[in-house]
Amino acid sequence: MSYDAIIVGAGHNGLAAAVHLAAKGWKVAVIEGNAEPGGAVKTREVTLPGFRHDLCAMNLSMFAGSAFFAQYKDELLAEGLDFVPAADCFASVFRDNTYLGVGTDLEKTAGAIADISPQDAAAWRTMLSTFGADAPHIFGLLGSPMPSMAAAKVVWKAWREKGTGWIYDTARMLLASPRDFLDARFQNVKLKTMMAAWGLHLDFAPDVAGGALFPYLESMANQAFGMVIGKGGADTIIKAMAAVLKNKGGELMLGTRVDKITTSGGKATGVVLADGRRYEAKRAVIANVHPQILFGKLLDQDPARQEFDGKIKRFRAGPGTMMIHLALSGLPDWTAGKALQNFAYVHIAPDLEMMSRVYAEAMGGLLPAEPALVVGQPTAIDPSRAPDGQHVLWIQVRVLPAEFHSDAAGQIRGAGWDEIKDIYAERVLDIVERYAPGLRGKILGRSVFSPVDLERENPNLIGGDNLSGSHHLDQNFLFRPVAGYSRYKTPVTSLYMCGASTWPGAGTGAGSGFMLGKMLAK
Repeated sequence: MSYDAIIVGAGHNGLAAAVHLAAKGWKVAVIEGNAEPGGAVKTREVTLPGFRHDLCAMNLSMFAGSAFFAQYKDELLAEGLDFVPAADCFASVFRDNTYLGVGTDLEKTAGAIADISPQDAAAWRTMLSTFGADAPHIFGLLGSPMPSMAAAKVVWKAWREKGTGWIYDTARMLLASPRDFLDARFQNVKLKTMMAAWGLHLDFAPDVAGGALFPYLESMANQAFGMVIGKGGADTIIKAMAAVLKNKGGELMLGTRVDKITTSGGKATGVVLADGRRYEAKRAVIANVHPQILFGKLLDQDPARQEFDGKIKRFRAGPGTMMIHLALSGLPDWTAGKALQNFAYVHIAPDLEMMSRVYAEAMGGLLPAEPALVVGQPTAIDPSRAPDGQHVLWIQVRVLPAEFHSDAAGQIRGAGWDEIKDIYAERVLDIVERYAPGLRGKILGRSVFSPVDLERENPNLIGGDNLSGSHHLDQNFLFRPVAGYSRYKTPVTSLYMCGASTWPGAGTGAGSGFMLGKMLAK
């Protein structure tokens, strides 16, 4: 059987490319080795029946604000896509049992900042006002292929409206570390800590160059627009995308692993499945997989690609991640205040020093003594994910080594994650208990995914790297995943890449898949 395009991997980027190409009349098939689509966007009952846990991604704000959603909004909503807004978006707890948070109520947020620093409260308001004018240009750049005429037009328009000084200031921000960016704008360490915690969602410790953008965007976007999660689970976007694809005549094959991408004369021609079936791709094969899987396993070696393949082998993973999912009889009782139960995210990363320390330990192959935690409370916003009166808790442990040689605290000994993951999970729960005493007494069920487990669940998450590649400056923008190949092409004609390993990187925005779909459809 033949198709115009075959997409290998049913992550949200692959589905976005498939939907758009199908809408333009292409005959499209998406082939996924797992029994369910979604990649890192999945929801499953991993603890007890009736408790629905987002395995990895929880925050769908990037998808809700994406160009793909804007174009296909009506069709996606008709297929059941539904968001739940979070008015209280994120907060950080500190060692003195206080907290600082951001929500859509500016007076509430700025008032809390003013309690610790009136000057910083004024600076926060100024930053938000500036963000309103700057956001169209910044998001326009993030939503353009890199490089491209579209990206150049965004910069040109910004220059015409803002002037050369704004271009220089924005470039400095893109290159700055979180600490340098925040020190230049705020005084109080708690405010800077609260914002800098977003850097660790990627792989940016406080002093890593290029890490200022994400804390800035997340802090300001949550203040301006709020946060959304998926009604019933993050997989609401995947179910809707799959349904829209089917409505447009596209096919989705699940539980069917692609064993090989076939080529002829340097051109991708189709795929061979693990069961021996063959499918022809007349116009494109799109790989929504990690580049090291694509060029290390799915394609035959080619001496003509030796230099390129070498660069792909050197494409660095980001830090590892652990996910801990809890079924609870009630929400955590935060010592810092009951109001913390209303927040979608609570960061337990109480100072810049520990953020730097945990990053250095993990990068050095040590189990961090005090990892940074992102505690998600989805049922505080969407009660439909658990039985009445009960809750799920989503704990993302950042940052961890994929492989370790010892424990920074000198307490845990073991040969690998399979041996020590539950012991390390106890360390994590000990940390949460410091800020929310009595949590263990509320646990009804628990499921722990170590970095190794995450890679088993999704082979694209190499070493538990939920970013599909470090976002440091030498692997971002024009250099993602490899210089000269940031526009989704590969050295193999008609073979294309999309997904978190490609520009604009990790997140739920479906940017690379949609941009690639539009480029091919032209």
